[in-house]
Amino acid sequence: MKKIKDIIFILTFIVLMPACAGADPESEGIFVTKVQEDSENTYQDPQNTEKGTENFEKAALPEEIYVQILGAVQKPGVYELPEGSRVFQAVELAGGLTEEADENSLNQAEVLEDGQMIQVLTTEEAESRQAALPDGKQEKDGKINLNTATREELLTLSGIGEAKADSILAWREAHGSFAQIEDLMKIEGIKEGVFSKIRDCVKVQ
Repeated sequence: MKKIKDIIFILTFIVLMPACAGADPESEGIFVTKVQEDSENTYQDPQNTEKGTENFEKAALPEEIYVQILGAVQKPGVYELPEGSRVFQAVELAGGLTEEADENSLNQAEVLEDGQMIQVLTTEEAESRQAALPDGKQEKDGKINLNTATREELLTLSGIGEAKADSILAWREAHGSFAQIEDLMKIEGIKEGVFSKIRDCVKVQ
């Protein structure tokens, strides 16, 4: 009888020992696996992190444009500026206006475009161009007729330099006339940005 009690006591001890220890081998294995999975999920490849940072920095940096400024400035030349820059910033890079510059003929708040050329006139040049405008070419409404305008008249338009003025005259000669002012955008170098600046200053007849 005593042997039977001893056997029962030993079996009871074996059964209760894992519970008393508070460790379920199977659940302990699940816990370890979970920790390993969490560690793997939170690991980040340093190379991928660096690439992501580099891509973000590139996206944050504005694109660069190149413009040429010549005429009545201290240092004429080609300058690099961030996209969205304005004429006055290009003037600053060029050392500022000279004493002879005609500030009234220059829109310093104009937004620059890549490849744009800025011609800064002297007071004498601005007066000469104004005097060269033939009578009757610029109508009473102040708008320039694209089908009769001279090179000098076209140069008075904001954003229209010598190259663009010549392109307008060449297009008109090749096609006979402009049917609508929007035809200007068919000319290489005249984009929507330039057109929006002069659309209220031109007309066709």
